[in-house]
Amino acid sequence: MKEKMFSNQDLKKMIIPLFFEQLLMALVGIADVFVIGFVGESAVSGVSLVNSFNTIFLNLFTALASGGAVVISQYIGRQEKDHAGESATQLLTISVLFSTILSAVILWKNESIMRLMFGKVEDDVMSACVTYLRISAYSYPALAIYNAGAALYRSFGKTSTTMYLSLLSNVINVVGNCIGVFGLHAGIAGVAWPSLISRTFSAVVITALCFSSRNPVQYQKSWILKIDGKLQKKILRIALPNGLESGVFQLVKVALSSVVALFGTYQIAANGVAQSIWSISALVCVSMGPVFITVIGQCMGAGDTEQADWYFKKLMKITLGFAVLWNGFIFALTPVMMSFYALAEETKRLTILLVLIHNLFNAVAFPFADPLGKGLRAVGDVRFTTAMSLFTTIGVRLIFSVFFGIVLGWGVIGIAFAMCLDWSVRGILFALRQKSGVWKKFRVI
Repeated sequence: MKEKMFSNQDLKKMIIPLFFEQLLMALVGIADVFVIGFVGESAVSGVSLVNSFNTIFLNLFTALASGGAVVISQYIGRQEKDHAGESATQLLTISVLFSTILSAVILWKNESIMRLMFGKVEDDVMSACVTYLRISAYSYPALAIYNAGAALYRSFGKTSTTMYLSLLSNVINVVGNCIGVFGLHAGIAGVAWPSLISRTFSAVVITALCFSSRNPVQYQKSWILKIDGKLQKKILRIALPNGLESGVFQLVKVALSSVVALFGTYQIAANGVAQSIWSISALVCVSMGPVFITVIGQCMGAGDTEQADWYFKKLMKITLGFAVLWNGFIFALTPVMMSFYALAEETKRLTILLVLIHNLFNAVAFPFADPLGKGLRAVGDVRFTTAMSLFTTIGVRLIFSVFFGIVLGWGVIGIAFAMCLDWSVRGILFALRQKSGVWKKFRVI
């Protein structure tokens, strides 16, 4: 094989900052749930339910950014940096338009949406949901703009910038949470407003940096107000299937949150706290996804399928080893973390069990179900990955969640097992697809 496009040092410079960035971003959710835990279990339940709903839009913005990142990475691999910059600017433009429309709709119909989704929860939980969602909706454009800028930086491998930005953003959020809850006694609003402020800060800074001429690829002012059909088609060809997949996945997740709401406040609270810990446990796979997109995307842009295949295998080994170590570490810390939550002992015990189930499968199944899938998308194999993901989300996770959770009476534990079954089936399908070599025939640009 010819000289490698990415040395071990290059991969290290991408992976480590991305991991710490994702860790810091996850701490935003942890900080919200942890601080609001001192207000009461109804507040914890409200925040966790809205976070599950907000993740629908966060994943849509991420899907859009991922579509842009694939196109940008492939243009960089072809040494066509002007086209890469134009693609990045088009990604910013569509991100602003899309997120602003969504924000306006949620602000208009927030209470109706919450009652449709979680109408059977207790009144104090519903009140917390509505308050938290109203403030959260203002941050949607900021989230989309940040994701667009971060996608550009990750495409040319400069992930340390977004890591430092996440650090500053988290400091703003955590300090704001403490002031809002303990100083101003603002309850739900006390954790919602600091999140909005920190996200806005990140969006403004990353956008300013993306215009810098010191970057190998940058936003181009002349393209900000343009809608280029050809470039948008390339971006949306990847983004729309990803967005459909993410949207269906999160709608299923929200539907399952409605099911969780039937199990009682202590199970809702345990599920909410467990999910915040799950977000930390999943950091390895989440951070490796952009690495797959950048590395595989640039290899395919350069027309080198041999190197792409080699990096698929190398990155999977790194992901599996790292995921096993990290998930084991987080589970070992879970009982210690539980001692800081103002929750009932029954809620704490259930949370620990949920984390155990999640982390076992997150270490061995999720690397194949998520990062490997992003690598396949980076080569343009979008239809297969989307179809299989939709199949396992609906045909496995949704159906077996109802069967395990309600029919067998396992409650939130049954829903956790259905999630793990989804990952396992999807991971097997993606591994077989990568091994087949069919993906080598796909082209994005």
